[in-house]
Amino acid sequence: MTVQALKFTPEVLLEAPRRSEGVPNSIGSKILYSVSTYSFSEHTKKSEIRILDVASQQTLLVTDDQSASEATWLGDAAVLLLKSNSDGTTTIWVGLPDSFEKSKHSVGTIEGPVGNIRLHDLGDGFWAFAVSGKAKPDGTLLNPEKVENSHSSGKLYTSGFVRHWDHYITENRNAIWLSKLYQNGFRIAGQATITHLVHPLKNALQGTKLESPIEPFGGKDHFDIGKHGLVFTSKDPGLNPATHTKTNIYVSASEDFWDDLHWKGSEFPEPQEVSIKGFEGASTSPTWSNSGKMFAFLSMKTDGYESDKNQPFIVHDYRKPSKVIRLFASEDGKGNWDRSPQSIAWSPNDWHLYFTAESHGRGNLYSVGPPRPGDDKARGPLILVKGGTVTAAKVLYNGDIFVTSTSLIENSLYSLVPLSERPRGTDVYTLPIDDRPFDSEPENLTTKYLSSNSRSGSKFGLSRHQIDEVYWPGAVDKTYVHAWVVKPSNFSPDKTYPLAYLIHGGPQGAWNDGWSTRWNPAVFAEQGYVVICPNPTGSTSYGQAFTDAIQGQWGGLPYQDLVLGFDWIKANLSYVDTTRAVALGASYGGYMMNWIQGHPFGREFKALVTHDGIFSMTGQMASEELYFPFHDLKGAPWQDPEGWARWDPSKFTEAWATPQLVIHNELDYRLTISEGLAAFNVLQSKGVESQFLTFPDENHWVLKPENGLLWHEVVLDWINEHVGLEKYTESRKAFWG
Repeated sequence: MTVQALKFTPEVLLEAPRRSEGVPNSIGSKILYSVSTYSFSEHTKKSEIRILDVASQQTLLVTDDQSASEATWLGDAAVLLLKSNSDGTTTIWVGLPDSFEKSKHSVGTIEGPVGNIRLHDLGDGFWAFAVSGKAKPDGTLLNPEKVENSHSSGKLYTSGFVRHWDHYITENRNAIWLSKLYQNGFRIAGQATITHLVHPLKNALQGTKLESPIEPFGGKDHFDIGKHGLVFTSKDPGLNPATHTKTNIYVSASEDFWDDLHWKGSEFPEPQEVSIKGFEGASTSPTWSNSGKMFAFLSMKTDGYESDKNQPFIVHDYRKPSKVIRLFASEDGKGNWDRSPQSIAWSPNDWHLYFTAESHGRGNLYSVGPPRPGDDKARGPLILVKGGTVTAAKVLYNGDIFVTSTSLIENSLYSLVPLSERPRGTDVYTLPIDDRPFDSEPENLTTKYLSSNSRSGSKFGLSRHQIDEVYWPGAVDKTYVHAWVVKPSNFSPDKTYPLAYLIHGGPQGAWNDGWSTRWNPAVFAEQGYVVICPNPTGSTSYGQAFTDAIQGQWGGLPYQDLVLGFDWIKANLSYVDTTRAVALGASYGGYMMNWIQGHPFGREFKALVTHDGIFSMTGQMASEELYFPFHDLKGAPWQDPEGWARWDPSKFTEAWATPQLVIHNELDYRLTISEGLAAFNVLQSKGVESQFLTFPDENHWVLKPENGLLWHEVVLDWINEHVGLEKYTESRKAFWG
């Protein structure tokens, strides 16, 4: 980005360069990343892979090949990436960082599409190599371009898991594919190292019923390779995935795991399940220690509950996977640390673990000294980074931590936590969250501020002064509801602004101090709203009890929290005009819009927006992941029909009267399009002012830039018209002529 936006509009949001998490070299002096941009004038997307030199702050183009991806370091002297070919195959390229296109050479071609590269240095020029890709029923790699088309489109199923997220289930399954690379030295006559695949890729899950990564969102966080082998998570093959969340950690390892014999006829060691008594939920983030002997992972207690608390575990000896140590153990099994970690990294000496975890609407980084064998009490955790949302943390060779993060005004920040320089007794590091000049640091700042994609929001016309946070007493005694407040960049406390009340999805989710390209509060604020993003009962990051309290209470406690919040805003924020309020929500937030519409609170708003929301609770039986409503509504509909009916928005349509925009996409198999059509048909039948927007090629989210722009145009025009602000499309036309 070289030009500062005059105003943060949907076009600015959607055209802004999207930078991936940074991949540092071993000492953090150079950062490898990808960046993509979209042009509405040219209707094209451009992608590049680049390297940031931290010292000079200059960037170097590695490649602008649109089919290149998954760039990573091969040591510090070479870059490895994947190139997708038109025939469905994948080529592995290796080249020098400063002259990749001139020096690149093919390491080998893989016979199908793969991704999620993992490398591990085995020494003596050898590298363990792993990717994920679809396997056919016979265990060979799937290439969709070479599959013969059937003369019939019929699909026959004998189990309940027919489709997932946005696609129908097929007989093909994700698998982890292994090989080795050999690199003969670092440079040859100034050219790239000559690197090649030692063996053809081999399916590590061949002959098992296991699948990893787990769809639809599993990636590198679902498997890891180390000195002695592979550790991964997979759905329990004996359970119906539609009604169970249980996944198991498996380890396939041995002293000679990477020896050539496994590619000469011998099979890899059979995966051994890591059994944890009392923990029957989802397990994720398996991560080898640097020594290669230990691994850590996260696991939940409750089967069928995807938002249960993650608890960390360590296996000290991969040869004894049944001997598991739980960190922060408690007698009641809930764990002494009331946060749910999301990722794991090891310190170079294996003496510390680092977790990312949400806390009070932020995504922090924590440190803990793991227990030694025979000691079940972990030291810590201690906060290392507090502020914004940490999306990735990578430990460098010297123990420093490279951090990728975002905030409500920042779409990509690279920072360094200099643990190697930490004074004794210093435990807390704080990310820069103000709008001081890019090249200066706030007083006592202990993170090193490496690179901001938006210059602390200034390239968007945003600043930290627009962000505030408030609390109000909640529906449950002695609880408080936290909410983020985002104001217009030209905010004046002497003026009043209409309210945009944004309700998050989940429902076990939260508005965090983080960036979004779909629901970005600053886009609404720059239209002239004060945007308030509450985290009511059911939200994450405020303790597991607060999250769990929504079970059996979908239209109860959260609704009361929102009503109490509206009353608190009316009484305490003089710059908010609650007589000109709109409410918007997606997924569970969309459900809440339909619920609000049928109750007195709905009359407080000039207009509502429901995106992919629930109209009828029994419609949830068409969803792919039935465990979700079964858990949250305390059973199946035939087990507790009263509980399902109690929180059903369709039971209260007699009261529907507020103008409402309904958005629902055809590829949303989590909440089917009939939910949106039913809500819209009710509104139309009752003569309530309403609109319906659908995207046949989008799922639960709107991901394509042109669709995203239309989404913003329709939504902003709808709410602006109802609160007396100029329609967005008209203001844009007046600005550009």
